[in-house]
Amino acid sequence: MTDTRASITIVEGERPQLPWSVRWAGRIQSGLLILMALVALVPIIAIFLGSFQDGGTLLRSGVTFSIDFGSFDLDSYEVLFTDSGDYFIWFWNSLWLTAVQVVLTLLVSSFVSYGLAMYNFRGKQAVFIAVLIVMTVPFEMIMLPLYVQINDFDLADTFIVIFLPFLAHAMTIFFFRQYFLGVPYELVEAGRVDGVTEFGIFFRLVLPIAKPAIAAMAILNGMLCWNNFLWPLLVLRSSEKFILPIGLNALLTPHGNNYDLLIVGAFFSLIPILVLFLAFQRYFIEGMTAGAVKG
Repeated sequence: MTDTRASITIVEGERPQLPWSVRWAGRIQSGLLILMALVALVPIIAIFLGSFQDGGTLLRSGVTFSIDFGSFDLDSYEVLFTDSGDYFIWFWNSLWLTAVQVVLTLLVSSFVSYGLAMYNFRGKQAVFIAVLIVMTVPFEMIMLPLYVQINDFDLADTFIVIFLPFLAHAMTIFFFRQYFLGVPYELVEAGRVDGVTEFGIFFRLVLPIAKPAIAAMAILNGMLCWNNFLWPLLVLRSSEKFILPIGLNALLTPHGNNYDLLIVGAFFSLIPILVLFLAFQRYFIEGMTAGAVKG
């Protein structure tokens, strides 16, 4: 038998040169991005250097880059980490509360947004408009009525009250809904034809496609939960239940401000958010842009 397949020869030519204006525009853009990244790193570097200074120096000159490296000491680290152990309690409370709140918020909000995107029911548009309205209402407007309601239910000074009011997060619902609108409805119909349950379609077919959106919302909600200050300050009263922002705020007392301990604690509080972003960064930009263009 004669082989009639034609041989294919790949001819490699020279790479076409871009116009000088395009090349310079790319270089300028890269330079600006590098400059912005360096500016964003300045506060982190300043906090890191300030963590090795004593409280008196911080009160006199603040956090600066003109530091006498011969005066560096680890006294603040020793006091914060070994004196009472409260810092580790605050850190652990923030860590597990953030993890629980992010998981539950993503689960509840994705359920709601999936229903708004994939199902047709009476009042669907009204529900979506209500979500948009809630997004425009500052939390400070509903904080006091919510606090009164929490007290009526005897839920004050409990961990559950930290995340319970925020499980159906309006911004997360809106973002997921926009993303799910881009999922082919034929995929859902094919799952139903194959006998997959509605929950099976959601968890086995739709959610795997939505990994970029989940990663983006995990980062944003994780940052919101980790840095949450006003609401926990209002509802938490026991020191053993303090989360990290409240515990660090407790270091500022009328009898003396422990700025050296505060800076050390603030520096280590940046680490979980940094780890969260690095873990999901490959999906973050894709999820944000995809959720923004669906309509």
